[in-house]
This record gives sequence, structure tokens and C-alpha cells, in this order.
Amino acid sequence: MQIIYNSAHLRTVLNEERRKDRLVAFVPTMGNLHEGHLELVKRAKSLADIVVVSIFVNPLQFSTDEDLDKYPRTLSTDKSLLFSEGINTLFVPSETDIFPDGRENQTTVVVPEISSILCGKDRPGHFEGVATIVCKLLNLICPDYALFGEKDYQQLSIIRKLVHDLEFDTKIVAVGTVRDEDGLALSSRNVYLNADERKLAPLIFDTLAHCRDAIACGFDNFLELESHARFKLIESGFLLDYFTILDAHTLAEINEDTTEISILVAARLGETRLIDNVRLSVNTATEWGILAAQ
Repeated sequence: MQIIYNSAHLRTVLNEERRKDRLVAFVPTMGNLHEGHLELVKRAKSLADIVVVSIFVNPLQFSTDEDLDKYPRTLSTDKSLLFSEGINTLFVPSETDIFPDGRENQTTVVVPEISSILCGKDRPGHFEGVATIVCKLLNLICPDYALFGEKDYQQLSIIRKLVHDLEFDTKIVAVGTVRDEDGLALSSRNVYLNADERKLAPLIFDTLAHCRDAIACGFDNFLELESHARFKLIESGFLLDYFTILDAHTLAEINEDTTEISILVAARLGETRLIDNVRLSVNTATEWGILAAQ
């Protein structure tokens, strides 16, 4: 595994690989890797000859009330994990390399509408920061495939729209959420949970699954399902940002054209903000017949 620390070197290496007609897959991360990240890596290896993993804690996606300096940085452990997975290239750029004119002078990218709802309401500027760094990295690496987890479904939707609208020649590959045995979605932020919070946290997925199963059985009063879920989580001690049932393709309200439903939640336990989602497909041949639950 080669470790590259600057963009110019990375371009040189990848250009040489492309001259050999090798496919490139890219997995962007902020480090503090866990099994969810490694699942992305494994999928990337199945798609391409060369897998590039980046580790960069992007300051643009942290809002003013979030402590960038407290974000866990575990580069030594991350290197060992990626080496064990047989990764070709690890890209660990400095902030100066990514923002040579300073982050305050960086041109930014805004994906309209979809970035201002859900997590965008509570984290102003967050998705602008995500979109900007994803654009920079895709332009630098020019991968055939870029892999993102489904746990942050809004982020995945934003990146899909960004790639479509700006006509990047990269296929976005979504990889399913990896969970602990009790259902909690793996996240770098789970380390912030204390023992009591960690015991309570799986209730998020339990609540999502209950709503999904109710819809799969034909219950179509979504407002009632949302209200019941919110009450359950708040009563249990969560501070709720949102719990909502939306069209999975547009993240807008469900209508007669909806073919897939997404149930999304963001909630806080203590100082930790947790997000999760589940989806299920709608059989358009009947009013709410369910083909599959995911």
C-alpha cells in the first residue's frame, strides 16, 4: 500500500495506472475507520483494479457549534486496517494541499433544495462543505466508481445529484448500512456515547424498523406513524431533530408517483447526534403493496 500526501503525486500515480487501462474506485473518508468503512473498501475492490481511499477531516462541513478539533483522528490504526484489506493507495492530504489559498477563499459548491432540508436545517453549511470536497476529490482522482454508505442517505442523495448535474464521469455506488448486533448503525461518532446512551441508542433502528414493517403490512397513515415514532423516541430520552417518511428518490412528500419510501431520523443522545434510515419499495400495481423491505 502506497501512502500519498499531496495531490500532484496522486495525479501522477493514477495517470500511470490509467495508461494501463486499469479501473479506479474511490472511497472518501474522514478516518476513524470502522467496519462500515471497510465494507465500502471491500465493495470497491470487487469493482476496480485500483482502490484509492482518502482520509481527510474536512473543515468545511463542520458548523460553528461543532468542534473540529475533537473529531477522532486515528491515522495509525486506519493505516493498519487498510493495509490488511490490501488497499493500493491511501491519500492523506493536508489542509494546505486541499485548500492552497485557505479554506476561507475556497470556491464552494451548493446543491440546491435537497441540501436545505432535514440535516441541512440543523447543520447550516454542512452539505455545502461536503459537496465542495467531494467535487474537489472527484476532479482530482477521476474515479470510475465512488462508493458511499447508505447510512447518511441525504448525503448520498446530494452526491448523486451533484454528479448528475455537473456531469462527472463517475458511477456512484451505494453500500448498505453496517450495524452492530443490536441494530445500531456503525458511525465514527458512536464513540462519544456513554454506557447508558449506548444501551438506549438501538431504539432508533427499532423504531425505524417498526414503521417500515407497519407500512409493509399496509398501514398508510404516515402522519400517525411519524407522530407515534417521535413520541416514543422523545419519551425514551432522545432529543429529536426529525423523524420523517419521504419519497426515497426525491426526499419530498410521498405522492402517487412514489416507487420507494425512505424513513429517516436524526436524534441526539447527550452530545452525540445519530442518524439512520430504512427504505422499502412500493408496488405501483396496487395502492401500497410492498415488493421488498431494505
